[in-house]
Amino acid sequence: MATPARILGLDPGSVVTGFGVVDVSAAGTRYVASGSIRAGKGELSSRLRIIFTHVGELIDAYAPAEVAIERVFMHVNPDSALKLGQARGAALCGATAQGASVHEYTPREVKLAITGTGAAEKDQVQHMVKALLSIDGRIGADAADALAIALCHAHHRALGRAGGAR
Repeated sequence: MATPARILGLDPGSVVTGFGVVDVSAAGTRYVASGSIRAGKGELSSRLRIIFTHVGELIDAYAPAEVAIERVFMHVNPDSALKLGQARGAALCGATAQGASVHEYTPREVKLAITGTGAAEKDQVQHMVKALLSIDGRIGADAADALAIALCHAHHRALGRAGGAR
């Protein structure tokens, strides 16, 4: 088992960025917090500042040793892909300002780690996140995705093959 750590998972989006915080130790993985950063639909530059600022606040509040973030995949719409990449950049800048190590995972890697198949649907991922972390009640889709990213990283670090440290 890798050393104990707090992991912040981020599911970046230009309107909503999900976050999830878990603690990993020899005793297992424990849910700490989750939610969404709602950047709204205003000017992109304002939304990016909101993402950057709120991710920095999450780093200050939860002091994660490691951050796991979803790697950008290609959208059909190039404008959407560009906005997603910019939101991801704002989240990365906010996350690394305090020196946490960053690890990146593709959506397929996350789904495979959480459900056993890289082609899982969103509701399957959400169900497994709730089961793995013993969460009762509802969690938002963006928060569930961020927790899945954090869990994916926890699984990879337990196996000694953490993805793409930056």
